[in-house]
Amino acid sequence: MITVSSSAISAIGYDPSTMRMRIRFKEGGAYDFCRVPQNVFDAFLRSGSKGTYYTNHIRGRYQC
Repeated sequence: MITVSSSAISAIGYDPSTMRMRIRFKEGGAYDFCRVPQNVFDAFLRSGSKGTYYTNHIRGRYQC
């Protein structure tokens, strides 16, 4: 897991061999996302606003 600077997200992890991403939220809970392309994870890490990127590109997609 990589600690990130965000008001909503505390850490993000990714396993390229399984394409599984885990997001740990500051309000509690960690959630897994499956079949996440590497470029989506990379863009998430580079994004200026992790919460906005999550809302626009991840939430509601990549269910396990």
